[in-house]
Amino acid sequence: MSRALAVFLAFILDQLIGDPPRIPHPVVLMGKTIYWLEEMLNHGRPKRRKLNGVFLALALSSVTFCLTWGLLKLTGVFSPTASKVIEVYLIATTIASKSLRTAGRSVLISLEAHSLTEARTRLSWLVSRDTSNLSSAEIVRGTVETLAENFVDGILSPLFYAAIGGAPLALAFKAISTLDSMVGYKNDRYRDFGWFSARSDDVANYLPARLSVPILLLTGALFRLPVKQAFLIWQRDSGLHPSPNGGNPESVVAGLLKVQLGGINVYHGQVHHRAEMGDPARPLEPPVIEECLKLLRAAEWLALVPVLGLAWMWRAFV
Repeated sequence: MSRALAVFLAFILDQLIGDPPRIPHPVVLMGKTIYWLEEMLNHGRPKRRKLNGVFLALALSSVTFCLTWGLLKLTGVFSPTASKVIEVYLIATTIASKSLRTAGRSVLISLEAHSLTEARTRLSWLVSRDTSNLSSAEIVRGTVETLAENFVDGILSPLFYAAIGGAPLALAFKAISTLDSMVGYKNDRYRDFGWFSARSDDVANYLPARLSVPILLLTGALFRLPVKQAFLIWQRDSGLHPSPNGGNPESVVAGLLKVQLGGINVYHGQVHHRAEMGDPARPLEPPVIEECLKLLRAAEWLALVPVLGLAWMWRAFV
């Protein structure tokens, strides 16, 4: 089985079944490992915590890569077919397409039922900001922002690294991404310990985030959305995002949907202002989430073209 075929089958598997709750999931194991090691290592002076954070990030990503590579090689000795099946499954666990879509739709359903309390709760499962007092428009904004940003983190980047290095590299990326989501915060507890994890995640997502721009613009053209305006908004606003990567998909999506993202967010009781991206040509109402979901689902399929091409070229020439 070629690398490209393994990536394609993994993508289809995620589209069909997502993350079954009763089947062992490597990312869940990563999260438990990070929680346990963070409790053990995040102590001492700032310099010590920084060094421990570097050790954790390097160790977890390296061990994840080596264990996955070893598992596939060992299984391949006895059954090459079983090894390929396991690789397809492991790659699928790194892709969050169906779970992200389901989570976004659950927020939309709550808003359409006029249940702000439930919508706030469901959004809190997706974002780290305080959602307890958000208005309907702010819930829509938060949902669109996280869907757009996670198009890179949860879908495009895992596919990109699977195309280059199969399941071992895709899971190593997922280890870095999981570390960033758990310890990559700029608060008193994680500012020192999580700085390397946060920077590693920025580096790992750098190329996929920029690849997302032409993919999203081309998808917008297929839907006859304002592609030229979205491109101009990307040029103008993408650099305003606090993340070096998040502004790329978010600004393009804002331009295509003709909405404005960014604004006031509350994290752990502290008020932060995220620079606005896009123009407020239309209000942030629930149908915007539906349109965002349709746009990103089409973009996922379109992303397969460069990803599978990369898998083929990487295997053929490297």
